[in-house]
Amino acid sequence: MSETPKRPSAVRDAQGRPEPGRGAAGSGRSGPAVNRDHYSYTTYNDPRTARTFDDRRFGGPIGELVAATQAKVLTNFIGRIQGRKILDVGTGTGRAALLLAQGAAKVTAVDASEQMLAVARRRAAEHGVTVRFLTGDAHALEFKDRAFDVVVCLRMLMHTPEWRRCIGEICRVADQLVVIDYPSAHSAALLEAMTRRVKHALGGRTEAYKVFPDRTIADALDKAGFRILNVHRQFVLPIQFHRAIGSRRFTEMSEALLKRTGLLRVLGSPVTLVAQRCVPS
Repeated sequence: MSETPKRPSAVRDAQGRPEPGRGAAGSGRSGPAVNRDHYSYTTYNDPRTARTFDDRRFGGPIGELVAATQAKVLTNFIGRIQGRKILDVGTGTGRAALLLAQGAAKVTAVDASEQMLAVARRRAAEHGVTVRFLTGDAHALEFKDRAFDVVVCLRMLMHTPEWRRCIGEICRVADQLVVIDYPSAHSAALLEAMTRRVKHALGGRTEAYKVFPDRTIADALDKAGFRILNVHRQFVLPIQFHRAIGSRRFTEMSEALLKRTGLLRVLGSPVTLVAQRCVPS
């Protein structure tokens, strides 16, 4: 029997208080609330998950490579960072938000998990940078249309229960650019995602993430009034395989070889893209 979806949380400030004039219903155009019993809410609001997230995702030689590549791609895609108003949706522990703030951007970062935001705020204080961290839901962003020059959303669409709705909100509040990423359905990520879904269906504790055909993402962006400018694909071989080998040199050499064969362009994942708002003719 399905449960009645709960209303998403209101946007809150650094002290956990609701922002003035902002309720929990988002822009009023985002439709009904999503089910907050979904694993993307419960798992990432776990204190242990928040504490260990960076080590699990970015630890070791392959994690460091992923982090360095993500930072390079993000800054290249955005271009000028200084002085721009940038929103990081699904900020997690704030890695992208801190990078952009260090580049002198005016950064706002939103996440549904108070536990992840606690880590992000602590990291910002340690690095001496200013980021406006807010509790909020990507399905109903509490900001006006085109409120930010750039909106960034990394490693979130794969986990969100209603990804199309999230893309609509990301694009709604972006004035110029959006940068998003996703695991490709035309890659080794498809097999891992299927395996996780089976495990999840059998009661296992796992993140049964989604994979996406490129055309599906492009169509969703087009519907929101954005066109893709550039695309980056990271690995042909599964990232878990690279982690098992644990050699950055092996990863860089093998992936360079596969890129020369043309396989990266076809099978590369995760995919990071930048899209620009279309100007009506």
